[in-house]
Amino acid sequence: MARRLNLSSGSATEITARLRDLHLVDEAPAPVQGRGRPTTVLQPHLLGPLVLAAELRHKDWRCAVATLDGRERLLATGRHASGDPGAMLNPLRHAIAGVQQRLGDRVRAVSLAVAGTVRDNQLVQASTLGWGRVDLTGLADSTGLPLLIGNDATLAGVAEARTGAAIGAGTALHLLVEVGIGGTLVVDGHPVTGAGGAAGEYGHVPFGSRRLRCPCGAYGCWDLEVDGRALARHLGDMSPADPRIYAVHILNRARSDPLAMRAVRAVAAALSAGIAGLVNAHDPEVVTIGGLARHLRAVAPADFDTAYINGLMTFRRAQLPPVLDAAHGDDGALRGAAAVGLDHITSEAALAAWADRHPSPT
Repeated sequence: MARRLNLSSGSATEITARLRDLHLVDEAPAPVQGRGRPTTVLQPHLLGPLVLAAELRHKDWRCAVATLDGRERLLATGRHASGDPGAMLNPLRHAIAGVQQRLGDRVRAVSLAVAGTVRDNQLVQASTLGWGRVDLTGLADSTGLPLLIGNDATLAGVAEARTGAAIGAGTALHLLVEVGIGGTLVVDGHPVTGAGGAAGEYGHVPFGSRRLRCPCGAYGCWDLEVDGRALARHLGDMSPADPRIYAVHILNRARSDPLAMRAVRAVAAALSAGIAGLVNAHDPEVVTIGGLARHLRAVAPADFDTAYINGLMTFRRAQLPPVLDAAHGDDGALRGAAAVGLDHITSEAALAAWADRHPSPT
């Protein structure tokens, strides 16, 4: 730590002691590695601050707490079937309140990842859930804690840039396919969120057919070309009630069914061609893909690669940005929510508030 912060050993010892007194960090014996004097490692204090990270997905929700080192511990999960926002949000609200009651003032913020469009820390539209604007602030009302709300794909991109497949890249593009496609451009570990926080709605870029109207209200959305709804159209099936489950079924079937494989190849190419367009627009060092995007490429890799290269401007083909599978898998959004929450609780103001409640001994 002293080397990384360019501190003398005396200063590092003094600062560590103060952080320990404030219940922020603690020291523990390091794992034994042969001979030599035993040493210690820093770790989050057992009584230190926590972030409550939550995720609201298309069919379920979950809650976890994260310590200062970014490690999460899953505490509660649940499923929802009703389209009514109140009925779907009540169990999550009770779970958040229960975690806060159990852990007390150690919980310093609630950070929520949601499968919808977020602007000015509010959910303004979740077209795949059939929601318009929904007030989510009530999820944390009973706790008195700040509530941070972010789009699931945006937060998954944060996780990939900081601790995942895009670590070390100054500029990274992340894309997530579940029901539709979302993503984010991450620069130096922070997402480019636009004027009000709603940037990254790549699924509503008009890369698709102008004859198709998206549930968002626009025509020609890329969303409709890259998920289970697109696979159903290619196969002549009705639009599925659960596009994600349908897509998983078709991807599995494609390995032995030529018709299913033809549909997957078409959707994989539509996905990859759009990625090329975003690379031309954003100039990222690396692209990461999560959710069903990984499986679409795995089943039809040649179609994916061909559409990607053909969609790039000529000068990019000599050093084309690699497209990598997301490292965090289905946990990306939850881990990104934890990371953004930790940014909040380690701000100067938040640490000062923590210190006021945990004064150092005189």
